[in-house]
Amino acid sequence: MKRLLEIMTRHKAGASVGVCSVCSAHPLVIEAALRHAQRNDSDVLIEATSNQVNQDGGYTGMRPVEFARRARSLAVRLGLPPERVMLGGDHLGPNCWQHLDAEAALLRSERLVADYVAAGFRKIHLDCSMSCAGDPVPLTDAMVAARAARLCAIAEQTWRQVGGEAPVYIVGTEVPVPGGAHEALSELTPTDAAAVEKTIDAHVGVFRDLKLSEAWTRVIGLVVQPGVEFDHDRVIDFRPDRIGALSRVIDAQPRLLYEAHSTDYQTSANLRALVRAHFAILKVGPALTFALREALFALDQIESELLGPQRASRLRHTILAAMTADPAHWNRYYSSSGLQLAIDSQYSLSDRIRYYWPQPAVVAALDRLLANLGASPLPLALLSQYLPEGYRAVREGRLNPDARELAMHHVELVLRQYASACGQTNGSRDDLPAA
Repeated sequence: MKRLLEIMTRHKAGASVGVCSVCSAHPLVIEAALRHAQRNDSDVLIEATSNQVNQDGGYTGMRPVEFARRARSLAVRLGLPPERVMLGGDHLGPNCWQHLDAEAALLRSERLVADYVAAGFRKIHLDCSMSCAGDPVPLTDAMVAARAARLCAIAEQTWRQVGGEAPVYIVGTEVPVPGGAHEALSELTPTDAAAVEKTIDAHVGVFRDLKLSEAWTRVIGLVVQPGVEFDHDRVIDFRPDRIGALSRVIDAQPRLLYEAHSTDYQTSANLRALVRAHFAILKVGPALTFALREALFALDQIESELLGPQRASRLRHTILAAMTADPAHWNRYYSSSGLQLAIDSQYSLSDRIRYYWPQPAVVAALDRLLANLGASPLPLALLSQYLPEGYRAVREGRLNPDARELAMHHVELVLRQYASACGQTNGSRDDLPAA
């Protein structure tokens, strides 16, 4: 975490710098992030979320040690130095066990945090903002802080047992819902500056009471609501004029900065404005798998045109069939029906499709798609039709006309916006068009 701390220190010293947190478990997204870091000679922060990766496997089927091993192995294969790769755990707390009473959920949360730290994750988001069965709604600052401190104690104990770099922590009470809003949005109110001061005071007090004052010196970020979010087809844009007091509160803190969740689909200008407003950690997840889905659906169309429906992988059909067979990951979020449901399920900005990529039938279809299209370079005319940004990069000699490369390139278009906003680009020409 030394490099992350260096970025935070530079920001506190007045530099408009930050870090992009890549919150995705999809292997192609992770590879795109690692390649982007390698090309720009920069660091990369990759975070797994508690519902993706946990002691029970999460929806990816991976436990923390497996996720960490895969990410590190891929970095080694790509030639990215290990010190360039930072691993974080997002929404570590009762998120997956809100249906249980608080004590039962927190016991599972302790195991979750211990497993993440033991696996080498060193940026730990302690998120105890959600109510469990029988809890008041919402929880008080004192309750959230007490639960976060309890989990921090477990993280500290585990770190001292396994060794390595000391963990750094993110806390906060106004935490956006993991994965995007559940309902249609019209407007969001940023967190009140007085509420931030109250949150900080609550955490300082309980960390002191539990003899975690030294760990508190490694709390680097606070999650608040800057007034950004997205739903199925709308993005709530960042408005700097609404958060002046919020910025001043954190500016007065000697170490703390803000972490912005749900920054997906913000414009490049908005991302830069967030960093200037001391939201130095920008989290992005669904926008990356949304971009991947765009590219893979386009490649599915190209494959169908080239091979015909009998020989094609039918990737798009396969993943939509998986969603129909198991609607658990989307039916609470989409209240539409008929044609509108078809649009929502495929194209929603909340990208509920991302939950289905790990399913064996979908994995097999994707492998077949890439194998079918990898036999020979893709025709320029079809690239121009279905992946115009990829076509441009191929024509300018910056990208091979390979299906896998084209899919990751489309993800990197999003990553570059974040790198630019965070001051992470090194000024050299990479294989992406200007953001």
